[in-house]
Amino acid sequence: MSTAEHPGDLRPRVATVPHHDPYVDAVLPAGVVRVGPVGGPSPWLDPGYLAVHAADVDVVHLHTGYGHLPEDEVVSWTETARRTGVPIVTTVHQLRDPENPSPQRHDAHLGALLATAEVVLTLTPGAADEIAERFGRTAIVVAHPSVVTPVPDLGAERGLVGLRLGARGPAVPDPSGLVRAALSGAVNGGGRLRVYLDDGVVPPPVPSAGDTLEYVARDDDGWVAQLQELHVAVLAERCGTHSRDLEICRDVGTRVVAPSCGWFADQWSDVVTYGNDEDDGFDPVSLDAAVTAALARPAPRPADRAWRDQQRAAVQAVHEQVYAQVMGDRRRD
Repeated sequence: MSTAEHPGDLRPRVATVPHHDPYVDAVLPAGVVRVGPVGGPSPWLDPGYLAVHAADVDVVHLHTGYGHLPEDEVVSWTETARRTGVPIVTTVHQLRDPENPSPQRHDAHLGALLATAEVVLTLTPGAADEIAERFGRTAIVVAHPSVVTPVPDLGAERGLVGLRLGARGPAVPDPSGLVRAALSGAVNGGGRLRVYLDDGVVPPPVPSAGDTLEYVARDDDGWVAQLQELHVAVLAERCGTHSRDLEICRDVGTRVVAPSCGWFADQWSDVVTYGNDEDDGFDPVSLDAAVTAALARPAPRPADRAWRDQQRAAVQAVHEQVYAQVMGDRRRD
């Protein structure tokens, strides 16, 4: 039975999509009853499952994990949510899905979800403004909380610049140009470049640079430590809105060189920006200069843990208020 039928039980039963994720785990209030099942893709994205289990949940909160669905399936899902009265909350992490080569499907997903969601959240004021302009919805801005802690007794190498070439998402249009520009900036700043390769990614053809350039495998389990060893981390995204890697760098004390797409500079003001987006393309000269400028600055201190804990508590409090609001609205219906 739903909480609406048991008004004395005020603990929200929340199904999140995805069920487990570092961000999702960080923002959920302590009193939430997390509704399964565990694993993905989430069955809560199936209209039939949602209809059958509508009474088992008080809120469905969508974060990510729906990008693989056809446009009409998301529309069908939102229609089922409205018909069953299950409140939908959505957090917009990406206004442009970096894992899809075209924005069309993600735009359609967002259009359907934001027309249905009881409450919309996002991570930066810039993203909230874009949501209002494009979709006519007001989004509550909540900070991206800490999702890692620094590795004890691991220091950064002065002058070491890191660049990740990933296997997921649209292919980088000019990976060798990206490496050359980052390498030039690293050398000009008195440092060197380390390129992290995801599984299956082949090192791009770049003229021999001696000991100023190295390629290493990215370690999923050791990625926090790999970022913590750097003086500067370069984000290679040409599309996207927010970055978890940026937050990891903030937590461990690594300076970030971020692309001009999205709202990375809104997410953390202490970044150096270079030109890389879908409208104007990649600007190697600006990346060269950005890396050099970033190396001229001292590495930032790791984020203050007390402040990050307070920030996460504040974000959890917002989620608690949102869930209470939509549950109250459902009881009154």
